[in-house]
Amino acid sequence: MPVREPNPQTLRAGTRRQAAPDRVPDLQARGTPKHLRDELIAVLGPEKVLWKVSDLVRYASDASPYRFVPQVVVVAEDVDDVSAVLSYAHGKGREVVFRAAGTSLNGQAQGEDILVDVRRHWAGVQVLDDGARARIRPGTTVVRANAALAPYGRVLGPDPASAIACTIGGVVANNASGMTAGTTRNSYRTVASLTVVLPSGTIVDTADPAADEELAHAEPRLCAGLMALKAEIEADAELTARIRAKYTIKNTNGYRLDAFLDGTTPVGILRGLMVGSEGTFGFLSEVVFDTLPLDRKVSTGLLFFPSLPAAAAAVPHFTEAGALAVELMDGNTLRASVRVPGVPADWAELPRETTALLVEFRAPDEAALRACETAAARVLDRLDLVAPVPSVVNAFTRDPGTIAGYWKARKAFVTAVGGARPSGTTLITEDFAVPPDRLAEACAELLALQVRHGFDAAVAGHAAHGNLHFLLTFDAAEPADVERYAAFMDEFCALTVERFDGSLKAEHATGRNIAPFLEREWGPKATALMWRTKEIIDPDGVLAPRIVLDRDPQAHLRGLKTIPVVEPIADPCIECGFCEPTCPSHDLTTTPRQRIVLRREMMRQADGSPVEAQLLASYGYDAVDTCAGDSTCKLACPVGIDTGALMREFRHARHSVREERVAALTARHFRAVEAAARLAVGTARHLDDRLLESVTGLARRATRPDLVPEWLPEIPGAAAHRLPRTHRPAAVAVYYPACVNRIFGNPEGYQGPSLPEAMVALSARAGRPVWIPDDVHGTCCATIWHSKGYELGNEVMANRIVEAAWGWTAGGRLPLVVDASSCTLGLAHEVVPYLTDDNRELHAELTVLDSLVWAADELLPRLDVRRRIGSAVVHPTCSMRHLGDEDRLTELAGVCAEEVVVPLDAGCCAFAGDRGMLHPELTASATAREAAEVAARPFDAYLSANRTCEIGMDRATGRTYTSVLLELERATRP
Repeated sequence: MPVREPNPQTLRAGTRRQAAPDRVPDLQARGTPKHLRDELIAVLGPEKVLWKVSDLVRYASDASPYRFVPQVVVVAEDVDDVSAVLSYAHGKGREVVFRAAGTSLNGQAQGEDILVDVRRHWAGVQVLDDGARARIRPGTTVVRANAALAPYGRVLGPDPASAIACTIGGVVANNASGMTAGTTRNSYRTVASLTVVLPSGTIVDTADPAADEELAHAEPRLCAGLMALKAEIEADAELTARIRAKYTIKNTNGYRLDAFLDGTTPVGILRGLMVGSEGTFGFLSEVVFDTLPLDRKVSTGLLFFPSLPAAAAAVPHFTEAGALAVELMDGNTLRASVRVPGVPADWAELPRETTALLVEFRAPDEAALRACETAAARVLDRLDLVAPVPSVVNAFTRDPGTIAGYWKARKAFVTAVGGARPSGTTLITEDFAVPPDRLAEACAELLALQVRHGFDAAVAGHAAHGNLHFLLTFDAAEPADVERYAAFMDEFCALTVERFDGSLKAEHATGRNIAPFLEREWGPKATALMWRTKEIIDPDGVLAPRIVLDRDPQAHLRGLKTIPVVEPIADPCIECGFCEPTCPSHDLTTTPRQRIVLRREMMRQADGSPVEAQLLASYGYDAVDTCAGDSTCKLACPVGIDTGALMREFRHARHSVREERVAALTARHFRAVEAAARLAVGTARHLDDRLLESVTGLARRATRPDLVPEWLPEIPGAAAHRLPRTHRPAAVAVYYPACVNRIFGNPEGYQGPSLPEAMVALSARAGRPVWIPDDVHGTCCATIWHSKGYELGNEVMANRIVEAAWGWTAGGRLPLVVDASSCTLGLAHEVVPYLTDDNRELHAELTVLDSLVWAADELLPRLDVRRRIGSAVVHPTCSMRHLGDEDRLTELAGVCAEEVVVPLDAGCCAFAGDRGMLHPELTASATAREAAEVAARPFDAYLSANRTCEIGMDRATGRTYTSVLLELERATRP
């Protein structure tokens, strides 16, 4: 039930400011023009048309340095919606841009008229031919697609660094490649077929045997035009040779002209042209990939060289030795990467000239991998490394954790360097390729070029393929800085083309920043062919104008976005979008990136402007209220931006002094609150659910939804007042039953012990008895106050629980075992900032263990499994991800069940304590895909390890989730 923000002023910036030149103008405060909104609503329905100014602003930015505010956003649900929008645009002379993940680095996901969201309803993978092929919808991330293929030992060819967030539609539309794809494993080479909606609305499935006949009937002009261009190109031997030569290295600049040479029919040509067309030729509604073997034997080395040219000179040797990937990271990249969790801190002290190569060999078996390592050893013997490695054993590792850490640092290149940039500056990412044997020379020229123009670029790239990326930062609000960037680009493009005959875009596609330089690389004849191709396929210029083809020589300087300084926690954000797939509210309201984008637009506005007023009115619900506060965005963000923490700060800012005092009073008297809550839950179980829903609904309407929880039928009955009796002298650990497990009992209809009873029984059965302190009632991990932004209450309870835990554990000599993962996280980490100095010292002596860790490490080796069920599906919680113990959940479930399934779409359930009762729509949206996966087949058990999350999953799936510890107790019961 969205409501207007009750007190918008609490969310305003505290300092007065002047309006920025690139602010959204006052005339757009009302959002989409009424006639456009009404016409599209008539065509599509109101739920598919986003028209508020806050909607337009949050879709105005992608990962690029550009910002264009659309007139309207359409959330297309199916091909019929896409066709309807295209038909409307043709009839009204309007323009359409398709946007999926918005991870594009060159502005391809931005439009100034109708922007169509083709991510939300477009996910899905169908594995074909035992994994040899995969049919994938365009809103599916690369990571999700590969997860579906992994059980078959297959993988997609393209492997961009943004795989966690980028979607198949964008990958194919930009012909993105990545670390290992090169020129042979990219989309152009591995797409078997695709289904495209042409600008006219015609749908073409290139795998259909009748496709050419049907296309000739529907689009005779298009077919004739494509075949005429094919004949013209093939008749020009010089041009044909030039086209072939251009694709011997990575090249995504302009349209894929070799499609005319590789395709024999209009449909065949169209299939090739669609790859890398950047949304200017049509909408890719489905793609079928030929997959590749997933070689599971891996050996990886991180080697340091004294300079960038020295590292580049070593690349061909590793390539000849059979390395699948050779990735380069210069000194600026290495130093900036220390912001990435897990990267060694001493990288910050590396000399600025130091450059690293990340070299990886992959093989199908042990013998092949040993041969690779032997070849690598021969290369190492000839190299002069900064830290010479005595043997290949020390230079290369097979340890999955170490390898994952190396790749995490490499894949974080853009975001880590961008996050380290000065606040308020814009980030430019450039991407070019030269013949691999000239990489060292190109590196030296690039270093000299940046010095001449006063830049200190960070450089990284796919060195094995002659492909480098570099990052520049400047202030887009300063004309002199923009002029400096423009001068650099002119010289860079001339150098790449004239000195090296290179590609101005190797894998990021042309985009807005290279469109003006397209002809410089391709020449007048080939460029003219690209313009004619666009006219043949999209004669009315409806789709994505100015993204690939633009005759304005200054086009790359138009729309550069300023980056206003906002809250320090959010300033490093480069709007890359890595956070979005993991965000529980990404299909409901806003994502972490959009929350920051909206905040920046507020800062561009003058105090009290109409646009600011509208943004503030929406921000409370769209950003603050519907943030689950789970902070999984922090885990996905390479520089660890915790937007959940920022939203909690805003919740705190909205509280009155009186509300803070009441929250603190609640913490001080939590024993009475706990007892009252248990009594209320117990009483409610005897009342009709419809009555309770009606009563809470009335209360929510009388106040506001963020204050009064909604009654949910899935809420279980009350827990027993008395906890199991235990004995301190024999205990090897202190068991802390979380307050949620002291209030809520087992699900209705569940026959068996309570969670505390099961925990005590399991520990005793394993000979590792635990003790429950007599005075646990009235204590809490403080997460209740923490998640809502009640700082006084948080301080009261955080200090109380740490002092109590210190006493219970005999000054930290015994571990404290907690039976709810969110409470473990709260006690282990989240309480720390709210402790007094003395209590922070006490906390440092505590060992806080999640019950999963206790059970897997301490109990399981001492238990006998006596019975197993057939199958179990598990729900890993966001707290488990933060704690790093997801594997313990599957390990324990694997003891209890023959088959354990972790849903590929598992994510945060967004129940978030009571947020699922305050905003049930949040949990419904967050769990929709996981719930569909779970409901697709029956399981014998549904397992997790956090009571409120289990309630949320009960509601989402209609199944009954319980703690894995209950199942473990049953499986090991004598």
